[in-house]
Amino acid sequence: MITYPQARTCPYHPAPGYDELREGPPLRRTRLINGQEAWVISGYEQARALLADSRVSSDRTNKGFPMIMPPAIAAVQTSPNRPFIVRDDPEHNRVRRMLISEFTVRRLKELQPEIEKIVHATIDAMLAAGPPADLVTAYSLPIPSLVISRMLGVPWEDHEFFQRQTRTIVQSRDPKDSGEAVGSLLAYLSALAQDPPPGLIARLKEEQVGTGAMSLDDLVVTSMLLLGAGHETTSSMISLGVITLLEHPDQLAALRSDAGTVAGAVEELLRYLTIVETALLRVAVEDIEIAGEVIKAGDGIVFAASIVNRDPAAFEHPDRFDVARQANHHVAFGFGVHQCLGQNLARVELRLALPTLFERVPGLRLAVPVDELDLRPATTIQGVNALPVTW
Repeated sequence: MITYPQARTCPYHPAPGYDELREGPPLRRTRLINGQEAWVISGYEQARALLADSRVSSDRTNKGFPMIMPPAIAAVQTSPNRPFIVRDDPEHNRVRRMLISEFTVRRLKELQPEIEKIVHATIDAMLAAGPPADLVTAYSLPIPSLVISRMLGVPWEDHEFFQRQTRTIVQSRDPKDSGEAVGSLLAYLSALAQDPPPGLIARLKEEQVGTGAMSLDDLVVTSMLLLGAGHETTSSMISLGVITLLEHPDQLAALRSDAGTVAGAVEELLRYLTIVETALLRVAVEDIEIAGEVIKAGDGIVFAASIVNRDPAAFEHPDRFDVARQANHHVAFGFGVHQCLGQNLARVELRLALPTLFERVPGLRLAVPVDELDLRPATTIQGVNALPVTW
């Protein structure tokens, strides 16, 4: 029986141990790394159908839920004040509506000039320091961290603290360390929420907490979710996007020669990399018949998004990286009512950060071979812990 998830050996390809999943039926019983058995979905059609099915639950407190996230994250996601993304409707939708205005295409278009300034200032600082550089700490991480800090109203001078706590929560294999990081971050945000600077936290406190629509504890947990998800995922996408483009010089040349390819290139990178390997977790709350199988109520369901996004039934030549591909129907942000709230923000950041970097640093190259990069563990957001570059 295949074990899921497995670590990547290449930054931009799924784990080689997934070949059997790719070549087999679109769903099968699989053993998870915590010893639990669950259904792993690898077919594109089946994944979209199940992600949109009301008989499938995101609530981590339901019996049979596949709990394969780090212990500290699991503790937050099963607490009474668990984030809205791990609740089902109507509660999920009620809180999501409170936040959605900050993440619309229109709102992010208004923020784009400020994000552009952040991108250029970050490159200025990296160039001033001179080569070599760790692209993660010099570029990939500061941009989304500064953007989400300003949106939320989190003081930038505290960014090193929340970056450190978030990384410990996501990456640490020591439950004690990750638990302490969760506690530290919650305490920090609880203090900030007492008198928040201008930003989304302040607005939510006034409009939602002040009217009784949201508790202060819920505000703190929601803020922690947005703060963590708002920088860690995009940071990894920037780093792996740079690696992928450098490793495919013909595609990088196409991106450089035509600004009209940028939006499509970002969608292709999202599909090709699919960095969030273990976020699409669900449990069946009723029996579901699909693809000749019956998923029983109480069965855990894991969506192998990196395989779903390379299903040849949905994507021609799926292992080929092609910036001209029309890949905007991928599931890198999920699908259905729980589709990622921050997807528009991530797209804007990637569309600015990647082409601007290659335009301003035309000689950018990896300082070590790809096979020597320090990849993230399998149970976290896929990425690299450091990315040595020079120019």
